[in-house]
Amino acid sequence: MKAPGDKVDDLLGLDAEGREVRLSDYPGKKIALYFYPKDNTPGCTAEACSLRDGYEALIAAGYQVIGVSVDSATSHQKFAAKHSLPFPLIADTDHRLVEEMGVWGEKSMCGRKYMGTFRTTFIIGPDAVVLEVFGPKQVKTKEHAEQILKL
Repeated sequence: MKAPGDKVDDLLGLDAEGREVRLSDYPGKKIALYFYPKDNTPGCTAEACSLRDGYEALIAAGYQVIGVSVDSATSHQKFAAKHSLPFPLIADTDHRLVEEMGVWGEKSMCGRKYMGTFRTTFIIGPDAVVLEVFGPKQVKTKEHAEQILKL
C-alpha cells in the first residue's frame, strides 16, 4: 500500500462521465482520494454522505474529494445522483488504480474469501506525494469528513 512520502501518478482514471481525472486538475489542493468497496452499500453510502455533507468545509480547508471503486460508470452515475454527490467518482473497472495504490486484495466475510477493495483514504499533497493514509480499520464511515478536517 502507498504510504506517506510515496509519489502518486498524475492520471487517476476516468470518472463516471468518461472524463480523465488528474491530480493536476486541482492545482494547490490537497486531494482526499478515497477508495470504497461498492456503490449503494450501507458503509459506502454512509462514507459518501459524510463527505458530501462536509464537502463545503473540506473545499474551504483546501481539499478536493475524489472517490474510487471498481464499479461501472453507470453504477457511479446512479449512486452520485441518488445521494447528490458533488465530487467525481472514478470507475476503476480495470483495477489499475486500486492495484497501484495497494488497496485491492483478499477479503473474507462469513468465512467466504473473495477479492475486493480495502476502504482506504489517501491524503495527497499538491506535489502528488502521499501525506496521510486512513487504513481500513481507521476510516469511520459516518464521520469521515470530520476525520479529514482534523488533520
